[in-house]
Amino acid sequence: MIQIQKNRREKLKIAFKEAFPHTIPVLTGFLVLGIAYGVLMQSKGYSTFWAVLMSAVAFCGSMQFVAITLLTVAFHPIQAFLLSIMVNARHLFYGISMLEKYKGLGKIRGFLIYTLCDETFSISSSVTPPKTVERKYFFFAISLLDYSYWILGTFLGGMIGGFVSFNTEGLDFVLTALFVVLFLEQMKNRKNISSGIIGIVSSILGLCLFGAGNMVIPSMLIILAVLLLGKGKLCS
Repeated sequence: MIQIQKNRREKLKIAFKEAFPHTIPVLTGFLVLGIAYGVLMQSKGYSTFWAVLMSAVAFCGSMQFVAITLLTVAFHPIQAFLLSIMVNARHLFYGISMLEKYKGLGKIRGFLIYTLCDETFSISSSVTPPKTVERKYFFFAISLLDYSYWILGTFLGGMIGGFVSFNTEGLDFVLTALFVVLFLEQMKNRKNISSGIIGIVSSILGLCLFGAGNMVIPSMLIILAVLLLGKGKLCS
């Protein structure tokens, strides 16, 4: 039993060592994002404890920023529910596309599903685990590192916000900035260029047809339709 635990710790150590370089862009982005979120929560009267708890339990960056507004106005459960679905509907597509990658990973799979976010999806979907690392530990390391970065950033932001007062206008833009950086990183791989073009064109079409407030789900449906019609040939 002791030997098994020792071997597991060794495998995890190797997995984290191999996974960490892939998560460095997320580390820098999540620290800035998390700090911004923690500061914004403090500016609305919520302590570091509540900010960190929200990040640990919800772990849905974009919706967490939206939730700050929901927490400071009259609460409408149905509106909040529908808004959450709209903002996080993209995770349905992420989850479907990761079924094969996460297949056969045992109990760890539950944690991987729970912590699957845009940034983790971006890494896990495009990186092949090294032969020296067990698949489940490699994906677990990526997910846990990204999850930890977000919570750490939130904690730092909450602490900073408790001691420093300044104008927080525009802080929520860091989320958009991180998505842009991740997109550009993906475009460095020629295999992803066609996917990027499909995403951009579909988003523009969704924006023109449905407006900025209702474009997310229609745009994703357009992307899905294009990929299904192309049967993967456009992204090969």
